[in-house]
Amino acid sequence: MNKKHVLVIGYGEMGHALSHLLEKQHDVTIWQRHPADGSEPVPLEEAVKNKDAVFFCVPTQPIFNIAKQIEDTLSEHTICVSIGKGLDNDGRPAFKALSDALGTKRPHVVIYGPMIAEELSADRPGFAQVGSSNPDWSETIEGLFRGTRLYLSTSGDTTGLSWCAVLKNVYAIAFGMADGLELGDNVRGYLAAASLAELADIAVAMGGSRDAPYGLAGLGDLMTTATSPDSHHHGLGMMLARDDRSQLTGEGIHTIQMVRQSGVIDISHYPLFGLVAEIVETEMDIRARWQKYFETRFAS
Repeated sequence: MNKKHVLVIGYGEMGHALSHLLEKQHDVTIWQRHPADGSEPVPLEEAVKNKDAVFFCVPTQPIFNIAKQIEDTLSEHTICVSIGKGLDNDGRPAFKALSDALGTKRPHVVIYGPMIAEELSADRPGFAQVGSSNPDWSETIEGLFRGTRLYLSTSGDTTGLSWCAVLKNVYAIAFGMADGLELGDNVRGYLAAASLAELADIAVAMGGSRDAPYGLAGLGDLMTTATSPDSHHHGLGMMLARDDRSQLTGEGIHTIQMVRQSGVIDISHYPLFGLVAEIVETEMDIRARWQKYFETRFAS
């Protein structure tokens, strides 16, 4: 394999994990706005020069502005890669933010699937789909990770993949609430079916494929996030079940806020999403609200 020159923007858990995977075979540079040693970072425009791939290991919100900042100094072949699973303030998922910033001809992809950072850093297997509008871009990134423990497949359904990756965090909160309320295994099975059905409807409504939720970016990542004891969003649901609202932060919470703010999705069409949003936004008797949800969904 030819050694590639890679820049990782952001050095949180996922930035660290991807660097760990790639540095064994490639030349990896880390860029942080505030380096841990207190030094001044080189200008980002300089850092991206002559790189084969630039990984955006940052939340979705700043992706558009970062991409615009570096657009003029990116090499024509440089592939911008995002793992962001939220929405920005305009209601855009990461792929749309990159497309709007860079145009359709500059290489850009997203990577989504069950790839918990701590497990990747411990050399345990991870799995994901690379989504782009150009198969060559996806295949290049797939090749970048060949020989690592992150196993990738490719997809051209960037819209479907993106919305599954964004919304699965909201549905994972529902699983956490159900577990916290001790509603039982039957409810967990129901939530799996109901979540996938709503994800499929939303994917189609947004212009994606109905099949998108049944791949790694949908079902794979949902099950990981909804059942892992280390999952932040499952933990948020457990907190809500205890009526603890002291730390309601994370991509899923922000997604609900941005969906409300942008109106990009009509929540009234998706009852389970609406249930989670209502409980997150309003103090109430959560157990009674869940019972009302079930009775309404299965009213004769």
